[in-house]
Amino acid sequence: MNVTCQSEYGKLQSVFVKKALDAFIDQTIISQQWKKLNFLSEPDFGIALREYQDFQEMLQAQGATLKFFEKNDRVTLDSIYCRDASIATDKGMILCTMGKDGRKNEPAAASKIFQAQGIPILGEIKYPGTVEGGDVAWLDQKTLAVGRTYRTNDEGIRQLKQILSRDGINVMEVQLPHYKGPSDVFHLMSIFSPVDKNLAVVFSPLMPITFRDELLARGYALVEVPEQEFETMGCNVLAIAPRHCLMVRGNDDTKASLLAAGCTVNEYVGNEISYKGGGGPTCLTRPLWRAL
Repeated sequence: MNVTCQSEYGKLQSVFVKKALDAFIDQTIISQQWKKLNFLSEPDFGIALREYQDFQEMLQAQGATLKFFEKNDRVTLDSIYCRDASIATDKGMILCTMGKDGRKNEPAAASKIFQAQGIPILGEIKYPGTVEGGDVAWLDQKTLAVGRTYRTNDEGIRQLKQILSRDGINVMEVQLPHYKGPSDVFHLMSIFSPVDKNLAVVFSPLMPITFRDELLARGYALVEVPEQEFETMGCNVLAIAPRHCLMVRGNDDTKASLLAAGCTVNEYVGNEISYKGGGGPTCLTRPLWRAL
């Protein structure tokens, strides 16, 4: 069995998550932080805990080993979206530097957990470079796509290329549009979610033509997310195995397209843990090892 960190679609073997209990803490913390962090509205703590429990159980039901980021007083509600603080590679983790100031302490918090569990650190993006994990996605085991966004800058991409070039990894830069501006969370994986080696969920209206053409040249079939489901994270789909998808409930047209493409689809209610903070299932997970 080929087991790798350098995949977005292989069957999940192990994955880091951060429980809503350990990220949101209590309603008082939520009330203090949600506006500063640009959440759409204030999450309800009790409902968030129930939503997260269902989400966690769906991951566990697929046989993945869950590893947990712990409560840390130096990070915020946003730490529930634990993909963003690091990048997993077969040689170890790359620690990010966050483009959102309110999240600047997350990579150091993640690093402590990695080191405690004996997971090597391959490299680190250092300021003024910024890279967030939601801006990177493996196209294959030797090609990493990285979005140039307000959260991931030119210097961060330069450093990422330097770290990965040692192991012959090609870093493909994807220039993304302004969209809603610097305060909005808009990552590469907001518009692109691979769910198999030749199938991806995309939102083409915000996708660069060159990147879309590259996907087609690589043989990808594209599941197009309709405009009305983009804001409800219809494009944010986590592959828990090839063509086995986990997505936020309520994106019925995208779900129907995935089913038509031969996918199995599991849904969770994510009003509090996903929709309000702008982070779907890919954001809620830091996949580690996958089997191909």
